[in-house]
Amino acid sequence: MFRTKSVDSLLRGSQEAGQKLNRVLGPIDVTMIGIGAIIGAGIFAMVGEAAVGASSGYPAGPALIISFLITAVACGFTALCYAELAAMVPISGSAYTYAYATMGELIAWIIGWDLIIEYAIGNVAVAISWSGYFNDFVKTAFNLDIPLWLRLDYRSFVQKGFDLAAAPHLLGIPIVFNLPAVAIVLALTVLLVIGIKESTRFNNFMVCVKLVVLAIFIGVGFYYFKAENWVPFAPGGWKGIQVGAATIFFAYIGFDAVSTVAEETRDPKRDMPLGIIGSLLICTAVYILVTVALTGMMPFMELRSKIAEPLVAGLEYNHASPFIIGLVSLGSVVAHTAVLLVFQMGQPRIFFSMSRDGLLPQYFAKVHPRFKTPHVTTIWTGLIVALLSAFCNIDEMANLCNIGTLFAFVLVCGGVIILRYKDPARPRPFTVPFGILLPILGILFCLFLMHGLDKVTWLRFAVWLLLGLVIYVLYGFKRSRIRKVEA
Repeated sequence: MFRTKSVDSLLRGSQEAGQKLNRVLGPIDVTMIGIGAIIGAGIFAMVGEAAVGASSGYPAGPALIISFLITAVACGFTALCYAELAAMVPISGSAYTYAYATMGELIAWIIGWDLIIEYAIGNVAVAISWSGYFNDFVKTAFNLDIPLWLRLDYRSFVQKGFDLAAAPHLLGIPIVFNLPAVAIVLALTVLLVIGIKESTRFNNFMVCVKLVVLAIFIGVGFYYFKAENWVPFAPGGWKGIQVGAATIFFAYIGFDAVSTVAEETRDPKRDMPLGIIGSLLICTAVYILVTVALTGMMPFMELRSKIAEPLVAGLEYNHASPFIIGLVSLGSVVAHTAVLLVFQMGQPRIFFSMSRDGLLPQYFAKVHPRFKTPHVTTIWTGLIVALLSAFCNIDEMANLCNIGTLFAFVLVCGGVIILRYKDPARPRPFTVPFGILLPILGILFCLFLMHGLDKVTWLRFAVWLLLGLVIYVLYGFKRSRIRKVEA
């Protein structure tokens, strides 16, 4: 179970006939994929949850700025580790592939199973948030209001006190589901099947739009900035800052998605480090400016009334023009769409790599003969995410995504340390500086953030990993390609 797959073997496997992806992406494409994945639901939605401490009872308040810095440092250490491994092992499996090369098949399976939480479950949360902002946009721009029973999950519908009698019924069962979330996931699935280059062009356009919109929001926020809104600065104390950092970690996941397209990059030795580190730096600067603007333009507890759309809440509090509010709502729709696109791009490629190694059925390792995309895994991922988006709650999905991502980050940092000792002579186009100090710090910071998550999230995560372990024992262990070769 702990047999490793050599880097050379991983590279040879990516060249097999019928399982080879197109290398068409350049450094700008890779960086834009990172920005597209990072800036989305986290800053447009979760920042309100973290500021008021809605679920934890520990508000970060204006000190959320410190939370963002702590999370950025943790992600920075991890980003350097991802950059080293992605440049050295340019395969589409991301952390799954790195774990296979360093810690063995069992750990690789666990991390691959874990990454389902980061990408697929994370996309469920993004799709749900997208639906809310999409309704805000069409309501502002076209005076249309999508019925609540068509844009909320059943449990949220009931918890918010809405009358089930107002929803249509089929055989006595109320019909309540999130139609916009389903529609956007299915539409992007079609685009991703058609081609990676077409998908990245669409992503590049969306990234430009959302950066412009956020720049406008920052300008408006600074115009309405009042120093008294920063008193008290840290209402929840250090605990509020820590819980805030763990909560808004959702805003940072995505830079690792860059590593899933390493196999489709023309020069991964150069482009992977640039894309991973560059996108993280740009997004951190944007996040801090947005947080300063939002917490300065209104008392943070006022966000409680519209916690899912905090930027719109800030503008409405200051009676900004409907045009600006509509523009920010549009920017959020675009930002969420970009995140959905990149995450839906990443998850199928991890499934694809796991299938190519025999840990999942070979059916999932097929590449479309015309489009050269992993179309089978792309379609299945889209269908599952769409189904969950119709009926799930955003808060549960976001926290589960956070713990899954942090766990992956810990293993990636550990993988760098292990390969330094196991394969010190292998060329490293990019190397994390200061020896193993930064990978160790990355592990410690990620564990610190994991400690800030609630017990229910930990329990769900444990159950998920246990389920994955059962599947590996019953299927993957016997059908692993490396085991068949050695046998």
